[in-house]
Amino acid sequence: MAVVKWKKQDTVAIVSMCNAANRMNKIFAQDLTLCLDQVEADTQVKAMILTATDEKNFSQGVDVEWIGERLAAKQRQDVIDFMYGMNDVFKRLLLFPLPVIAAINGHAFGNGAILSCACDFRFMRKDKGFFCFPEVDVRIPLLPGMVALVRKAVPEYMFNHMLLSGRRMTAGDLGTSNVLVKACENQEELMTDAMAFAAGFDKKRGIFRELKKRIHRELIQIMDEQDPEFIDTLNLFATE
Repeated sequence: MAVVKWKKQDTVAIVSMCNAANRMNKIFAQDLTLCLDQVEADTQVKAMILTATDEKNFSQGVDVEWIGERLAAKQRQDVIDFMYGMNDVFKRLLLFPLPVIAAINGHAFGNGAILSCACDFRFMRKDKGFFCFPEVDVRIPLLPGMVALVRKAVPEYMFNHMLLSGRRMTAGDLGTSNVLVKACENQEELMTDAMAFAAGFDKKRGIFRELKKRIHRELIQIMDEQDPEFIDTLNLFATE
């Protein structure tokens, strides 16, 4: 059963993570990549919304339990493949030739929050869900590419505070800091507003692709040149 699926509503593709907490592992990366392939192949699609079907979660981030099981079974390559697979997802979103809108319907923790930062625009509901980076508490430092990804969407002062404190932010917090296009009152308003925003786009894919390529050139260079030092050695955890 797919853990990510998509449908088209008029000219908008709605990509939905549909595995409850939507924790990210190798299968998640593969399914999301497949959906992105299919959306891009549909030339009638003018914009894409990324959201989730769970009542309380957008994504709880990396599937740490899955990683632990693979490492215990000495299946290190699976973990390495997953890390590169997620970087490919992030780069794909950064360079996607359409506007990508995150409709954050619930908790966005760690990699889930980073996934929304890889999108071009963000909406989030105010009545449910927190946005945070709990890495300081679980002792998993962000990769250099992840740091760069968040910095494109979150003001430096806020990111510094969130990363070093693990503080959970609300949609209201993010809205006043311009991380979001809008903090929405509830799920219905979230999807209504995200859909209306997405439907307003009718741009050529070529210019969208080229603009995003130029905007994110340095970010992608960081992912390509600096992340392998930590991924290839599986230097993913702080030991002290």
